[in-house]
Amino acid sequence: MNLSIVVPVYQGESLIESLIERLGRTLPSISEKFEVILVNDGSPDGSWLVIERLSHKYPWVRGICLMRNYGQHNATLCGVRLARYDVTITMDQDLQHPPEAIPLLLAELEKGFDVVYGSPRKLPQGIIRNLLTAAIKRILSSIMGIDSVKNISAYRAFHTRLRSAFGNFQSPTMIIDVLLSWGTTRFTSVVVDISEARSSNYFFLTLVKAALLILTSYSTRPLRLASWIGFIMTLFGLGVFVYVIVTYFTLGSLPGFSFLASIIALFSGTQLFTLGIIGEYLARMFDRSMDKPAYVIQQMVGE
Repeated sequence: MNLSIVVPVYQGESLIESLIERLGRTLPSISEKFEVILVNDGSPDGSWLVIERLSHKYPWVRGICLMRNYGQHNATLCGVRLARYDVTITMDQDLQHPPEAIPLLLAELEKGFDVVYGSPRKLPQGIIRNLLTAAIKRILSSIMGIDSVKNISAYRAFHTRLRSAFGNFQSPTMIIDVLLSWGTTRFTSVVVDISEARSSNYFFLTLVKAALLILTSYSTRPLRLASWIGFIMTLFGLGVFVYVIVTYFTLGSLPGFSFLASIIALFSGTQLFTLGIIGEYLARMFDRSMDKPAYVIQQMVGE
């Protein structure tokens, strides 16, 4: 089974050489032909210089330098589209994903699955981030309609032919796992030992933005939620109207400025919330209407 390993690189100057050395010890024993594609995602450090050096040292290392930072999934998509071999494996630069576990992913792939995730035995981050990560995975699983992707991770193996399902896709906002689901529903996962990252470029706000991107780019559920909230508030408004009428005819008046102010605040907040949801969808439509590319390649090195 010939392999293409895709690694997005951002601020990985001190990490990628160790990763390449471990891949160099692992890949020859499991694959006759293989390549490692390092995609420099506009990294501000010396990552590209290291990639150039590694591509000259190892004939199976290819380097791609993007014109600016586009994001992890965009950089991964770039590498996937340039992969030469039958099976593509994506992994992080931070040494969390052990190259020694690649045979486990390939063994599941040979059972008839199209996408196999390396699921961590134990989430390696802090409690808050682990909870948020788990929530994002559940959201993604629900949107894709595939229960097995609850164990989603950036450590994945899949048949390269799946890229034909999103060959014409062009958008600056994207999730690679959703694109893979356009070509297959045969997903599974295998448990691997994932160590704690030496460093991470993902922070709390980044994860929140990722969840919002998933919800508003690939699902209409937030819009439906806004519709239901509007419907419920309409019923509530009718109930308040009946209460006011009954009170007027029984007590003669409805005293209390605080009651009126609270009702106005409640309905105003609901309107702003639903307008915010609609605004997110309009923003996604605006981004796609500008026809921005998912990435632009500046330079390539290696065979």
